[in-house]
Amino acid sequence: MTWTVKLHRKAEKQLEGLPKGVLDAFKFLVKELEIRGPIRGNWDHYGALTGERHHCHIKKGRPTYVVVWEITSRKERQMEVIYVGTHEGAPCQKH
Repeated sequence: MTWTVKLHRKAEKQLEGLPKGVLDAFKFLVKELEIRGPIRGNWDHYGALTGERHHCHIKKGRPTYVVVWEITSRKERQMEVIYVGTHEGAPCQKH
């Protein structure tokens, strides 16, 4: 059974300025989240942040790009990408 991955409005806007290679990695990650679920230990620097929030790096180096997502419903198998961009701007805690 697959997961539904939605994009927060801010994350949709953040996609617009990404380099092609980073955008390709993001799309690959989203497909993997849909098929395999939110726990993605096979991605660089994957980790649970707080509560149901997770993140991983999709491009190493300078700048480093990260994706942050939250499980919104385990029962309905839904999650939402809330941030995609450079490491410096990434949210670290649940608001």
